[in-house]
Amino acid sequence: MSAATTNGGASPATLARADLYRTMRTIRRFEEQIVILVNSNEIAGVTHEYIGQEAVATGVCAALRDDDVITSTHRGHGHVIAKGADVARMMAELLGRTTGLNRARGGSMHIADVSLGIYGANGIVAAGAPIAAGAAWAGVQAGSDRVAVCFFGDGAVNQGVLHETMNMAGIWRLPVLFVCENNGYAVSFAQEDATAGSLVERAAAYGMPSVAVDGMDVEAVATAAAEAVSHARAGGGPSFLECRTYRFVGHHTAEATMGLGYRSDEEIAGWRERDPLLVLGARMEAGEIEAIDASVESSLESALAFARESPRPEVSTARDHVYASGPVPREGVAV
Repeated sequence: MSAATTNGGASPATLARADLYRTMRTIRRFEEQIVILVNSNEIAGVTHEYIGQEAVATGVCAALRDDDVITSTHRGHGHVIAKGADVARMMAELLGRTTGLNRARGGSMHIADVSLGIYGANGIVAAGAPIAAGAAWAGVQAGSDRVAVCFFGDGAVNQGVLHETMNMAGIWRLPVLFVCENNGYAVSFAQEDATAGSLVERAAAYGMPSVAVDGMDVEAVATAAAEAVSHARAGGGPSFLECRTYRFVGHHTAEATMGLGYRSDEEIAGWRERDPLLVLGARMEAGEIEAIDASVESSLESALAFARESPRPEVSTARDHVYASGPVPREGVAV
């Protein structure tokens, strides 16, 4: 029931715009549906929407093979969909059902599908970087030309673990693509006030090719990502890609109730004119767009029905899958 799949490493020149648009539209409508479910308490807690940033995940994952690896962030639904996850099982995971990708254990911020090279969303800022480097190193040791991609936001560029990982990747020439989704804000802290100097120049200091790209143009992202992935696959080592993008909504679904005023309506409206679906849609036929939109709606309706019809976990299974070989209590401690 997957609504988006990877393309086996096709170049942007051969990748159909329809495929790119379908993936972005799936991400957009999935996120909009999730907001409704959160606000109606059908999904517990809050989620971090990817609305506005769809071109980044779609463009980067378009350059990847099925066996390539990605690590994600707290704002990870778009990455997971773009890498080819089954949206029905994603929906089931967020609704806490046993048919979910992680049997209701992962939820929004830790959703994963290792079989597709999706090594998980992560609620810890920049924590995906060393995981991606480890996956890249393991691939090299196995004689594979597999590439690992680490997605992170502009708030992560001041985290030591990211810089330690970029340094190590540069020394060992690991096949890693570091993708910074610079949406301008770490929660409500503006990137221009939080980070000294240029993000690209910071990464370049580790000896890796580093470029900035229009993160609202999926074809521009796909072209830059394809070049970086080819560089890594050929043994050239890591690269850094700063995708200048924007989230149209708050940091998470609860922000609307918090009365925060760190962004002006004019700023948001200006970025909405660069909506990645509109940017790509302007290069496509109206009839093609309408057909894709209808297909995506049908797919997501089926996904939600599947999730709602799926059972919830039994309380007795709460400790299943926590340990590799079952719980191992300390001596004298009852389980």
